[in-house]
Amino acid sequence: MTKKVLLFLAQGFEAYEASAFTDVFGWSRESGLESVEMITTALRPTIKCYWNLIVQPEMPFDQVNVDDFDALAIPGGAGEAGFYEDAYDERFLDLIREFDKKGKCIAAICVGALPIGKAGVLKNRNATTWDLNEGARRKQLADFGANVQDKQMVIDKNIITSTGPATSIDVAFQLLEMLTDIQNVNEIKRNMRFILD
Repeated sequence: MTKKVLLFLAQGFEAYEASAFTDVFGWSRESGLESVEMITTALRPTIKCYWNLIVQPEMPFDQVNVDDFDALAIPGGAGEAGFYEDAYDERFLDLIREFDKKGKCIAAICVGALPIGKAGVLKNRNATTWDLNEGARRKQLADFGANVQDKQMVIDKNIITSTGPATSIDVAFQLLEMLTDIQNVNEIKRNMRFILD
């Protein structure tokens, strides 16, 4: 059975971070040894990213059934563009808790780690987030109970967190590997030309 990833897009999301997920999993569908599907959802019928790209998610949030998905992907975004209105919405925090309770993978880039922390699932677990602005976001993550690591990407059991847009493709490939295997990842990397023949 084809595995499925749910990509949650908050208002003010970071387009580059979202596109790493959509591209890696799009290529996985197209030319992977094991296909993994990705479906976008949001709390609104249209979402405007931080840089004003407007996106229409594929699935209304109220139709999401956690049992239909193997993983949740969360790009970060900007507070001034409305990111935390959606990212901290109790409906989304409940969804994060459900994914974690069932041991499903959750992959977050940059401040996408903060709603995972706010949901309470990073208590006493290793994680990271955006490290600029004198570490303000890292302090918030620590206040949510996480053991904040000074690393570009942190994996703690089923949860991947990272520091910023530059980590996006690595996080997407790491999630793909957790859902499939390294041979599948290398096949996608070869097709995307990260690995040259």
